[in-house]
Amino acid sequence: MRKSGPPKGLVSYLVLELLDEKPRYGYEILKEIRGVSGGHWEPSYGSVYPILYKFEEEGWTERVEREDEPDRKYFALTAAGRDALDDKRGECGSKARDFAEVILGFYHVYVAFATDDRFEIERAGDGWCFDEAFSAWIVEQMIRHHERDFGPFERVEGTPEAFYEGRGIATE
Repeated sequence: MRKSGPPKGLVSYLVLELLDEKPRYGYEILKEIRGVSGGHWEPSYGSVYPILYKFEEEGWTERVEREDEPDRKYFALTAAGRDALDDKRGECGSKARDFAEVILGFYHVYVAFATDDRFEIERAGDGWCFDEAFSAWIVEQMIRHHERDFGPFERVEGTPEAFYEGRGIATE
């Protein structure tokens, strides 16, 4: 069970990967991460800039001056930063379950807002609400994205425990 937010280390991993492509400044990194998320998530300035400064202190990045943009703080990955990126790639490989728990956890809260009488949330002025139709839309979008990225969607039969067992995954 996740306590909060995206998996620990996700933003720092994304920052390192993006800097491995080319030198970047903070706002550019934020926009790239937003693009990677399909426009649905963007970390705050308060999370990206401290990471950049920490990486600089660690020697993982260095500032790059650009004559055409002297007021922007560009950061480039160093050799030590590439080593750190290799380590982060290994760390993030173990985060798949955390990602799934975040996605499913927020979906469960969405459904609770729609179905649990303890919650009395009013419909927003933009038409969005917590109900069965919007739940179906969310699931449909997930299926469409799956098919775009992986091919035809096929239902997974059985319980989560049977799925885990078939993949050799320990349940907690």
